[in-house]
Amino acid sequence: MAEHVPRRCCLGWDFSTQQVKVVAVDADLNVFYEESVHFDRDLPEFGTQGGVHVHKDGLTVTSPVLMWVQALDIILEKMKASGFDFSQVLALSGAGQQHGSIYWKTGAQQALTSLSPDLPLHQQLQDCFSISDCPVWMDSSTTAQCRQLEAAVGGAQALSCLTGSRAYERFTGNQIAKIYQQNPEAYSHTERISLVSSFAASLFLGSYSPIDYSDGSGMNLLQIQDKVWSQTCLGACAPHLEEKLGPPVPSCSVVGAISSYYIQRYGFPPGCKVVAFTGDNPASLAGMRLEEGDIAVSLGTSDTLFLWLQEPMPALEGHIFCNPVDSQHYMALLCFKNGSLMREKIRDKSASRSWSKFSKALQSTEMGNGGNLGFYFDVMEITPEIIGCHRFNTENHKVAAFPGDVEVRALIEGQFMAKRIHAEGLGYRVMSKTKILATGGASHNRDILQVLADVFGAPVYVIDTANSACVGSAYRAFHGLAGGRDVPFSEVVKLAPNPRLAATPSLGASEVYEALLPQYAKLEQRILSQTQGPLE
Repeated sequence: MAEHVPRRCCLGWDFSTQQVKVVAVDADLNVFYEESVHFDRDLPEFGTQGGVHVHKDGLTVTSPVLMWVQALDIILEKMKASGFDFSQVLALSGAGQQHGSIYWKTGAQQALTSLSPDLPLHQQLQDCFSISDCPVWMDSSTTAQCRQLEAAVGGAQALSCLTGSRAYERFTGNQIAKIYQQNPEAYSHTERISLVSSFAASLFLGSYSPIDYSDGSGMNLLQIQDKVWSQTCLGACAPHLEEKLGPPVPSCSVVGAISSYYIQRYGFPPGCKVVAFTGDNPASLAGMRLEEGDIAVSLGTSDTLFLWLQEPMPALEGHIFCNPVDSQHYMALLCFKNGSLMREKIRDKSASRSWSKFSKALQSTEMGNGGNLGFYFDVMEITPEIIGCHRFNTENHKVAAFPGDVEVRALIEGQFMAKRIHAEGLGYRVMSKTKILATGGASHNRDILQVLADVFGAPVYVIDTANSACVGSAYRAFHGLAGGRDVPFSEVVKLAPNPRLAATPSLGASEVYEALLPQYAKLEQRILSQTQGPLE
């Protein structure tokens, strides 16, 4: 075996829905180690499917908190067995699946601060939780609590202006409200409520870690402008909530040094810092190294947009969070359900099931598609709430069908025009320095990326984001170590591998789409107004 040259490093953790994963990143920002524990496979005794339990009502979805604790035990033992040199770890940070909540029982802080290095964590923390099955982001059982919260602050738009999002079932405040209403006894025996991110950080700290601004923005409780808990929202959810949450902190804060438990059991150095953990989406933004004016597009089963915003305009759609790498700025998330499955459906129908014919269709049709515009929603879309296929010719008349090549371009142009329109609706503006980072399945198709570059009028780069939440967490650990708020994140990560340029806007693209975008937005409104009333 080759001799280990000690490499000083930071660890990046990801407590996601299906697994716990860790990467080690050295001072030159190279990932040189990774390990993971898969819940269903490695902890079968918890009986999860996809890391969760879906309850009989089909709406309630939870995960056992002790499964997460035990997964950390297992992964640390795996690292130890592989000869990982913990003494070289300068700092660590991490990410958690967003919105999930953990309920620490009265007296748990005591157990956390007095951990014995002779025993695994799960044996010492098994009586520390007042709720053993934690609600997670897939839960949609809190519609009643969502309506109560919106009513308390004067409606959905008012809640969005305050907290960055209208009330969503998975958002933590609504989940806490449900637990308080249905299980008041467990709630009253809770001394601290953590997000998955701050819970994981607490395990490393050996005391309660604060919630960070960025993941805290996914709770419907944090005022995103002032970075303080909203008293109205807290009051609408549950009593004594502020003391159970503790004060939120900037995402780049060093929240403390690692617990002596890890120093004695695994050989971490006493000076190892814990930087606030955050949500998986914010951590991915850090991993993709988004900068001001940038946009990341994940083209998967559903398509997700990550935006860097300076001046947010909260709306009834999408989510605005405090930015994890610059606490003065914001980020937004927009999700589009009709992603790759819709692209495959049109490929099968209009390009004889072939991606190369699909590409040829894009190459053989002109930008703007001769004014033929389409909306393609196989399932009810979130952004906007429309279903079905709607095609309009040059005169804006509805038509039943397009020729195959026109159909292909109408789909791809339509998907990207919708993304730009809705991004701008949240306050996003394309800048001269804007980069578009594309990831996911369709990012391998050069012709699809060309349309993306043309519609946004910005260069498109491709990145591999297999571990973006983990890697972003390690980058954030380096950022916290370097001084956090006093040092630009981009300065800390400048050595990281660069994304690859894939497409630049064609000549004349901006003229074509500046003219088409307002027209497309109008048509979308027209479809919306027709589908909400009686169908014509």
